[in-house]
Amino acid sequence: MTDIFTSKLSKSYEDVLAVDSLDLRINGEIYGLLGPNGSGKTTTVSMLTTLLSPSSGSAQICGHDVTTEPKAVRKCISYVPQYMAVDIRLTGRENIDFYAKLYGIRDKTERKRRVNYALDIMDLNERADDLTKTYSGGMQRRLELAQALTHQPKVLFLDEPTVGLDVIARKMIWEHISNLKKSGITIFVTTHQMEEAERYCDRVGILKKGVVIKEGTPSYLKSALKSIITIKSDGKMPNILPDNVDFIGNENGSVVYASDNGADILPSLIKKYDEAGIHVYSSMVRDPTLEDIYLMSVGTEAADTEQFNRAQIRRIIMKG
Repeated sequence: MTDIFTSKLSKSYEDVLAVDSLDLRINGEIYGLLGPNGSGKTTTVSMLTTLLSPSSGSAQICGHDVTTEPKAVRKCISYVPQYMAVDIRLTGRENIDFYAKLYGIRDKTERKRRVNYALDIMDLNERADDLTKTYSGGMQRRLELAQALTHQPKVLFLDEPTVGLDVIARKMIWEHISNLKKSGITIFVTTHQMEEAERYCDRVGILKKGVVIKEGTPSYLKSALKSIITIKSDGKMPNILPDNVDFIGNENGSVVYASDNGADILPSLIKKYDEAGIHVYSSMVRDPTLEDIYLMSVGTEAADTEQFNRAQIRRIIMKG
């Protein structure tokens, strides 16, 4: 049985097609859904977590249909949205216990076992009885993950799990996410952090205007490009480029190009700059990254119009 399965899953808002015939097969892995703001990521997750009804197509989570069996779906998933705040007036243990109650775990002995399990797996035992307001940002995010684990879900949805955290805290969060996968949980992540997706996701899908236009392992997607050229100059890029050179975008004040043979093509590219009267300060040829593939795939998109209502997740949990 596939943990996450969709077939031609679609969602329309009046005359806007937010998600278009989405086909997914995800099982026992960390899957990253990447896309610019407004590409349909939030709508996709909302349908998979039963927060939003599809317009057409189908989706099953752990074999349960999201439309006809929403309660069964909710029993096997957890969702940690980007801004799922903890209650700073409570201790870490009290926060987790509160969520255990929301998930319907009434037996005190069983609830205590679940709370201790969540504290242990997120390395929060030493600070479990401290007020959450004394926690660092990374600890609070780990606490949010612990809350989501109290009913031992089979599938975990994470929206921007490391947003706002420093490098050390981000690394720690991803180590915990990787350990969750090893324990048998399927992880579905939406993120704008390309470096993290490249390092930690088993597979990624790149979403543009509601359509997955590329999907595969990061290494497979990167194999489509042989080299990347970056040029820093005192002006704009030339209007005419050599053959087999594609403009990707801008990166830290440099212009980024893709080419099958970057080292060989670089002299002719610099010549185009010289002919246009543009002085080149520096140039470099490097291996492609997932971010390069992403930028080539999506280009420039409009601002995000998707908004997540934080109160929804609590209401869904309380419905059972």
